[in-house]
Amino acid sequence: MKTADVDIFMVPGWSSSGEDHWQSRWQRSLPHTHRVDQDDWYDARKDAWVGKLIAELATAERPVVIVAHSLGVITVAHAATKLPSGLVSGAFLVAPADVEQATLWPETNGHIFDRDRSGFAPIPKTTIPFPSTLIASRDDPYCHVERAAEFATAWGSNLIDGGALGHINVSSGHGPWPEGLLRFGKFLQPLS
Repeated sequence: MKTADVDIFMVPGWSSSGEDHWQSRWQRSLPHTHRVDQDDWYDARKDAWVGKLIAELATAERPVVIVAHSLGVITVAHAATKLPSGLVSGAFLVAPADVEQATLWPETNGHIFDRDRSGFAPIPKTTIPFPSTLIASRDDPYCHVERAAEFATAWGSNLIDGGALGHINVSSGHGPWPEGLLRFGKFLQPLS
């Protein structure tokens, strides 16, 4: 597949992805790209986020490819088995947020993630029923690489150890993230 053949859905994480974030940049440059906007980026609630993702994917006119970051990855894991069979051609999952260890997360824009209220824990450990790749960082403050490896195994995702990339966001120096775009292109090639 090529980017022109699919509807790409960007699924940002907690606090969203700002203008300089690679998701926003890719959205501006790739055809048929949509953002799943949540009603509240800081008071994240699993049912609302999953419901919004499912509703947005239902608007697709072409095969669906998901590009998720951080809490968006966990949203996809919760939604995966609720989606119509065959709707999603693949998911490119980047820097999952380990909500089960959210007390270790840094404060973000003056906010602290409320794990208990959010409903995102426990993280699903069921196979994602479409091809997926998970890119993990060795020094991600939101998820230890060992935990990301556990998620990849449980979900049946291809794990890519990206090295020391932080949370793979603007604050870790990944605004444009050209290496990620190359990996995304390789991820798309075998999808049908």
